[in-house]
Amino acid sequence: MSSQQPEPLGLHRLATPIGEALVATDAAGSLCAVDWSDYEARLRRLMVRHHPGAVLIEAPAPAKVAAAFQAYFAGELLALEPLAWRTNGTTFQTAVWSALREIPPGSTISYAELARRIGAPRAVRAVGLANGANPVGVAVPCHRVIGARGVLTGYAGGLERKRWLLAHEGVALAA
Repeated sequence: MSSQQPEPLGLHRLATPIGEALVATDAAGSLCAVDWSDYEARLRRLMVRHHPGAVLIEAPAPAKVAAAFQAYFAGELLALEPLAWRTNGTTFQTAVWSALREIPPGSTISYAELARRIGAPRAVRAVGLANGANPVGVAVPCHRVIGARGVLTGYAGGLERKRWLLAHEGVALAA
C-alpha cells in the first residue's frame, strides 16, 4: 500500500502598492494562487478546492516570480504574462481564465464579451462565476472584466484594488 505525500506549495508574501500579496507556487514555480493578505482565509479555502492535499509552507518567493510581480507593480505591465499557472478548475473555468489572459493591459471587456470570446454567448452568469473563482488574480487578469455599461463590478480583492489595478494599467474610468 502506498501513501502519497502532500504536495508542498510555497506561500510567499510580497509587498505591493495596494497591500501585501499572497502568492502560492508549486515546486516548478508555477502560480497556484494569488490573493491579498486581508483575504488569506479565502486563499486557503481556494487551495483546498484547487489543490486538494497540498500543504502551504511559508517561503520566500522564487526569484522569477518575485521579480515579475515587482516589475508589474513598477509599471512593466506585461511582466506577469510569462509566468506559468496551474489550477484544477473545470474545463469551463479554465477556458474563461485562459481568455482573461488574452485581454491586454489597458483594456477592459464586459462579461458578455468574455462569454462570446469563449464561444458561450448565453453563459454570461457562468462566466461571471468563473471569473470570480479565479484563484490566480492579477496574473490571470480578472480585474479587466467590467459591467456591460462600463461600470466597475465585484472584485474578490475589493473594488478599490480593482480601480487601482485598472488605473495602473492606463484604463480611464468614469468618475
